[in-house]
Amino acid sequence: MTAPTFPPLMQGVAAQGGDDPFERAQALAALGCDGGTVVHSVQADRLRAALVLAPEVALAEAMAMLPLCAVGFQNALGALAPPEVAVHLGWAGDIHVNGGRCGRICVAASTRDPQAQPDWLVIGLDLALLPTSDMPGAHPDETALYEEGCADVAATTLLESWARHVMTWIHRWEDEGNAPLHAEWLGLARGVGEEITRAGCTGTFLGVDERFGMLIRSGAETRLIPLTDLLEDRS
Repeated sequence: MTAPTFPPLMQGVAAQGGDDPFERAQALAALGCDGGTVVHSVQADRLRAALVLAPEVALAEAMAMLPLCAVGFQNALGALAPPEVAVHLGWAGDIHVNGGRCGRICVAASTRDPQAQPDWLVIGLDLALLPTSDMPGAHPDETALYEEGCADVAATTLLESWARHVMTWIHRWEDEGNAPLHAEWLGLARGVGEEITRAGCTGTFLGVDERFGMLIRSGAETRLIPLTDLLEDRS
């Protein structure tokens, strides 16, 4: 398989053996690897990658990289897939293709303090290419990319496209702030206006605030759940 090619300021590292790219990227970040490192694993049934970032802002602001990388994935797949393929994004990082959950974007950082500047931030991508269950229909809400009319989308090409779109969005975010990303993400968001339960709170998902925190209305009260609640435990 041809090694993926990444845009300037990004460099690829192939995951070895059964290594999880998300965990491997965190380990490399803790050792001081360069921001822009992409640890990747392309298998027949699964695409996984993790991007190391070195934020120059507080964690609360840097968490915008989660929806940014999700939007970058939607843009990447949208450019490669047939036009009838619909991609929507969940607040917690879920990726839905034609209504079925197909993968996720996840995040880890060197700190959990929203006001601290993290030494590093790692964004992970995990995408099902082919179904892994031996029981079709056992998980009707889940799907795989190649079951949704995307069999001609090469995983390596998709990975390269994701990296390019993410880099484009990072440059735009640095220049213009959250507003363009906010508008793009809301147009792709799944579940807005529906009832949801999150962090022990059940109510109507109203959307997100300027920092992409989830807004849930329960009765007369509106509760804010910050993106930092989505941080994975460090490996």
